[in-house]
Amino acid sequence: MDLRVAAPASVAAAARCGTSLARPWPARAVGGGGGGGGRGRRLSVRTSVATTEAAAAAVGASEDAALEARDSKTVVAVILGGGAGTRLFPLTKRRAKPAVPIGGAYRLIDVPMSNCINSGINKVYILTQFNSASLNRHLSRAYNFSNGVAFGDGFVEVLAATQTPGSEGKRWFQGTADAVRQFDWLFDDAKAKDIDDVLILSGDHLYRMDYMDFVQSHRQRGADISICCLPIDDSRASDFGLMKIDDTGRVIAFSEKPKGDDLKAMQVDTTVLGLPQDEAKEKPYIASMGVYIFKKEILLNLLRWRFPTANDFGSEIIPASAKEINVKAYLFNDYWEDIGTIKSFFEANLSLAEQPPRFSFYDANKPMYTSRRNLPPSMINNSKITDSIISHGCFLDSCRIEHSVVGIRSRIGSNVHLKDTVMLGADFYETDLERGELLAEGKVPIGIGENTKIQNCIIDKNARIGKNVTISNSEGVQEADRTSEGFYIRSGITIVLKNSIIADGLVI
Repeated sequence: MDLRVAAPASVAAAARCGTSLARPWPARAVGGGGGGGGRGRRLSVRTSVATTEAAAAAVGASEDAALEARDSKTVVAVILGGGAGTRLFPLTKRRAKPAVPIGGAYRLIDVPMSNCINSGINKVYILTQFNSASLNRHLSRAYNFSNGVAFGDGFVEVLAATQTPGSEGKRWFQGTADAVRQFDWLFDDAKAKDIDDVLILSGDHLYRMDYMDFVQSHRQRGADISICCLPIDDSRASDFGLMKIDDTGRVIAFSEKPKGDDLKAMQVDTTVLGLPQDEAKEKPYIASMGVYIFKKEILLNLLRWRFPTANDFGSEIIPASAKEINVKAYLFNDYWEDIGTIKSFFEANLSLAEQPPRFSFYDANKPMYTSRRNLPPSMINNSKITDSIISHGCFLDSCRIEHSVVGIRSRIGSNVHLKDTVMLGADFYETDLERGELLAEGKVPIGIGENTKIQNCIIDKNARIGKNVTISNSEGVQEADRTSEGFYIRSGITIVLKNSIIADGLVI
């Protein structure tokens, strides 16, 4: 409540102009006799004005502190996109993990980038290392100053792993902390002179978050490091790195994927972080999301002097630092998914087509941004579509689509049946003339040919799937490498490779 409006309007006005308010009340209004009583009244009113001014000043100072805590101009985000993405192979065979398409029209990097934009954070570094060509191309198209999202006085800079003089300068990024350390000189640059806090993000998570809520909590609690964490129940707790906190929310212990008695020892009272009592009983564990805030000076000291050889934030620097400095936990009680494996990628995409979806790209107030492609609406002819997402620029002809995600520029022929399938789309169109010539020569055009049945499958970009093909993995094979035939199987899910050709009549 703003205490400056608590006094009557006349009191507030007089307080502003320094006028005494004793005159409107005669001495007799006080009761009990004459001038002495009148002076008492005047003294009381003056005290009221002074108190109001003091309260107003206190509220003003509080508001200023809150505004300062939410000042996004003093925050820089560092998005880690340099991992090899081996668990997402073959989707990462020719692209960086943050460049993997998701949701039909987006790429994974669009998630942290959009969260930054929606949070008002316009200073962003993106660290890359493996297969970064398509990621760099996407970032330059979507987030530049000329035809993409405008960043005002901010910047978006891609920092690729590079060699520097000396033996240490010949190494690739060895981990999350080492990647930031190799570019720590940027925080001494003129562009970083006003930076107070560094936000460390991952390029392969799916979630929607206002980072400034996180930053405000970090600053108001006087934390040196803050860790964003999820409340977790017993069934999933042993799959995560867990943290233990005290009754102030300070992190005091870590345990990586504990089980049995070690797991029970990591139970905490999550009401300390704001979780309702009933939900806190169901979710007595907290897991790190891999999203951190460091005070800039603390970060540089840890990387340069305290732990100069440590390679990873989550497993090395932060657990060791918790014993020495103030490390706080911040609760994020909403949808979050680590898109680190083929199975999690597949399930996260299909969950977008559920009703209601656990996560949705449709939010007018906090939209997800991506590259502007200027594609036409999809053309759908005589088709049945159930619980699915159809991206723009697609051609669907007399087909049936069930619980699937169809990416941009996809072509699906007549009598095709897709079920539980994630189709990433295409990078370009083939003209009707080109398609006709390919078919006349017995070749396969981009898209899916007629009478084909596909289930439980990921179809990478520009794939050419012929007529009368069946992809169902009916034998339940869990792992297989069939590069020569254009597909892999991972966790029972068939992945048709990018630019591959699946011949007419093939049964997988």
